[in-house]
Amino acid sequence: MRYKLADDAKPQLTLLLIATVITIALWFIPYLGIVTYPIRLFVTFIHEGSHVLAALLTGGSVQSLTIAADGSGVVYSAPSGLIGGLLTSSAGYLGSMAFGVLLLLLIRKTVSAKKVLFGSAAFIALMTLFFGILSPMWNIFSLQVGFLSIAFTIAAGAVLAAGLFALGKYASERTANFAVAFLAIQCLLNAVTDLKNLFFINAPIGGMDLQNDATNMANATGLPAFVWVLIWIGISILMISVGLRFYAVSQKSKQSDLPFED
Repeated sequence: MRYKLADDAKPQLTLLLIATVITIALWFIPYLGIVTYPIRLFVTFIHEGSHVLAALLTGGSVQSLTIAADGSGVVYSAPSGLIGGLLTSSAGYLGSMAFGVLLLLLIRKTVSAKKVLFGSAAFIALMTLFFGILSPMWNIFSLQVGFLSIAFTIAAGAVLAAGLFALGKYASERTANFAVAFLAIQCLLNAVTDLKNLFFINAPIGGMDLQNDATNMANATGLPAFVWVLIWIGISILMISVGLRFYAVSQKSKQSDLPFED
């Protein structure tokens, strides 16, 4: 069974390709990483926010969410039971990937890009307020992060939320569409890159003894950390494949055309 690219998906696909080319080009141009630095922090917020949501939805609690200047982040949580812990540890990388796929589907469904930007701004603002400020204050006597980490998280969250809100309010529709496409690509590519790095960190030969989501899974299940990374990569590939299928396909064709051929 073959599929064709929907005619009404072609303009958005062109936008995504342009965003992808710009993203990859920025990786190879010296000193221009600063351009994507705010987006990197945004992706980290999505990653850590996914941990928070998974912990809360499985009956756990969250002590704090912090973002570091190097683009890393950490959530201190107390998951509810083994299943809750496994879902919480898995939620970071898979959550970033799922968010990127969700943005693709929202673009495809012609949801207003401005509404997507407002929604993203609200998510960052709520994560910053409740888990970057209020939760650390509530748990101040058992807090495991420093004041500087909290201060940077608050500043980064405020700037990102304000920037996304400003884009949604003042940018043209074309600019807003490109911003959402760029965010989607950044979430997907950063998630893939992070999983690749995580695999090498946890590789059976030449890996490093660093605490991360995969080692949390290994400690909880006895299954090696690099195996969990491979499982996450497989799930990510499945999510991207399904997302692109729903994004691009208009109707089934009985002809023997190439996939996505006009």
